[in-house]
Amino acid sequence: MNLNQFYIGDAVEFMRTKIPENCVDLTVTSPPYETLRDYEGYEFNAATMLQGLFRVTRPGGVLVWVVGDKIKGGRSLVSFEQALLAREQGFVIHDVMIYQKKNTPFMRSNAYTNCYEFMFVFSKGKPKTFNPLKEPTKRNGMEMGVSNKGPDAVNRKVPVELKKEKTRNNIWPYAVGLGGSTNDKIAFQHPAVFPEKLASDHILSWSNPGDLVFDPMCGSGTTCKMASILGRQWLGVDMSAAYIDIARERVRQLGLQYAQG
Repeated sequence: MNLNQFYIGDAVEFMRTKIPENCVDLTVTSPPYETLRDYEGYEFNAATMLQGLFRVTRPGGVLVWVVGDKIKGGRSLVSFEQALLAREQGFVIHDVMIYQKKNTPFMRSNAYTNCYEFMFVFSKGKPKTFNPLKEPTKRNGMEMGVSNKGPDAVNRKVPVELKKEKTRNNIWPYAVGLGGSTNDKIAFQHPAVFPEKLASDHILSWSNPGDLVFDPMCGSGTTCKMASILGRQWLGVDMSAAYIDIARERVRQLGLQYAQG
């Protein structure tokens, strides 16, 4: 098995035969969304996939599982069923994050428009890496802030420093579609492309340069592309030769862009 390559095949079998246990630092992936997309007829078993991912994930490693529910006729909650399956395999449900779509076009006639998916952060024990992403604060510098009340119940103000930035919360908004998810037109030959920024934000958060990033259902190759840009080792697997062709072309174009730059 060579790193920084795409492979065509069954990811469960690939993990069993090609990937040693306890070697993947971070997986960022998105399983098929029930019957909401056409994935060329491929079937998906969450339990066996999660079992394989637990085996190959190193202690302290993280699995980011991006998933949405079928809503027609009521929410299926398959996303939470998969989270519980991950826990049964040994993963810790470290966080339940939200991927908010800024420009979702899908309106609902009898409920509010759904504009989010879940990003479950599973870990094999305590995460070994957390590089918190920061954002600017609206106010910073020294201000007079309220101190603890004394026995006289009088509020007294003391100088406090407001930081220039703070750690982001766990709801991450992204624009979707061409120009939002990616500028790679070829990527949209795949039915479900998640934003490059989503992948890069998780890669930055849960891994370090040189770490191994894996996507066992790599589709159009977004996770692997962003891992390459960010100086991580990577592996991508997909059952579809057509999707792997898309992924390979995206990474190939990336090399050309750097060469031209």
